[in-house]
Amino acid sequence: MFMQNKRIIDSDRHVMEPLDMWRQYVDDAVFARYPLSLVHDTEEAMQERVKRLGFAASKKLPPTFMIGDKTVLSGWGEALQLACLEVKNSEAERLKAMSPDTQLASMDEANIAVASIFPTFGGMIVNHNHIPAEVSLAYADGYNSWLKQYCDYDPGRLNAVGLISRHDPNTMLAQLDRIIANGWRCITLRPEVVAGRALGHHDYEAFWQACESNGVSIAIHGGTHANLPTAGTERFDSHFAMHACSHSMEIQMAFLSLLDAGVLERYPTLKFAFLEAGASWLPHWLWRLDNICYPEFPSLTKDTITMPPSEYFKRQCWVSIELGEPCLRQVIDIIGPDKLLYGTDYPHPDHLQFMTKDIAAQLDELSEAELHNLLDSNASNFFSLGSNRAS
Repeated sequence: MFMQNKRIIDSDRHVMEPLDMWRQYVDDAVFARYPLSLVHDTEEAMQERVKRLGFAASKKLPPTFMIGDKTVLSGWGEALQLACLEVKNSEAERLKAMSPDTQLASMDEANIAVASIFPTFGGMIVNHNHIPAEVSLAYADGYNSWLKQYCDYDPGRLNAVGLISRHDPNTMLAQLDRIIANGWRCITLRPEVVAGRALGHHDYEAFWQACESNGVSIAIHGGTHANLPTAGTERFDSHFAMHACSHSMEIQMAFLSLLDAGVLERYPTLKFAFLEAGASWLPHWLWRLDNICYPEFPSLTKDTITMPPSEYFKRQCWVSIELGEPCLRQVIDIIGPDKLLYGTDYPHPDHLQFMTKDIAAQLDELSEAELHNLLDSNASNFFSLGSNRAS
């Protein structure tokens, strides 16, 4: 009954960027130097693969995405390409996410009223550690220009989240100005060290100040296979192990970087959300920070951390949950019911099994008021969704 009568806001939904749009929206001179292209499997390569692996390998592999002469994805090898062919339904869902009309149709099927729209390959490209700063910037600007057209199809339901290039901090204020001029009030950043700078780096100080003064929220969203020093990549090369580490470990360190550098202390009204890592890491992480790390050497943190770390999270941070994960009641007890977000991660294949209209049944430990917070009002608060949006 609840799900039929209440709207759902999807706090983490993705586009799939059509390959040909980059040529149209990225600066011509930059695209000529660093074009995006697909390298396709060949008949000869498939025949060689069959000889090694048997008949099961007699399928064309998904293409390799390139920017210039560099792969967009790290760790995109034969084993992972073959495994991707086993994922059912994901291609159809990805195609729906390429256009706003079919994106909206997929939202209707899932009873989603409003969705905050994040990149897929755009974030991988813009945050690529091995491309020049001006290339990263041109691709960020191109993506944002395309995203505006995409979300303007129905701005009441498609809430655009701007993409920022961190390669050259001197460009970030101008990027933010362009995003604000679009009418957007949220941007997304990766949790990793990008171009040698963690999120707490002092070069970002003016950027944080501008975000706070303009009421722009920050959504921290990671992922696997970026060309970045993501947690786990220094010791693992399997998708299983890298995927296990990337989201949850990077998101914990992202919060720690902002806390340790005093960003949360200096900008108390700046809002952060930590997405696609679940919420069950919070009880352990905040307990450890509060009870082991914070009291140890007060003189070392007196200027940057003036209260228990959990108090910063309760004050200005949100976190997305995973359906079926443990510890949600403990999370609510620690940070309150008004800081949880629900996101589908649509159309990415690692979360398609969680796409359901029966969300309430999977969250039966939550009261109706807590469900309303999770599925509606918390996202409205974090993303500053106006009353003119679809309801």
